[in-house]
Amino acid sequence: QVQLVESGGGLVQAGGSLRLSCAASGVTDSILAMAWYRQAPGKQRESVATITNFGSPIYAGSVKGRFTISRDDAGRQVYLQMNSLKPEDTAVYYCKLTTVRLGYWGQGTQVTVSS
Repeated sequence: QVQLVESGGGLVQAGGSLRLSCAASGVTDSILAMAWYRQAPGKQRESVATITNFGSPIYAGSVKGRFTISRDDAGRQVYLQMNSLKPEDTAVYYCKLTTVRLGYWGQGTQVTVSS
């Protein structure tokens, strides 16, 4: 059974930094991509950053230049370094893993940026 466990969320002042981590276990299929999404209250879930086996990472325009997605060599952990955080970055952040067959979601971690 695939499990994704996120960590690293919390409360930070505007301009501060946080690093989110997501650890995947139980994966047997080939992994195509790992990504971070976020969902703010009253808004739809949106893609923040994606890292695949091909090409450069993809970022939402609102976070480009401030956030960096990376993963470990085994491809079972993905990270999101978030710098210069803004109040509008406040949301629940979700990790998503996409294999050749299915996509899986983590339980989410809350990020709150105070002004």
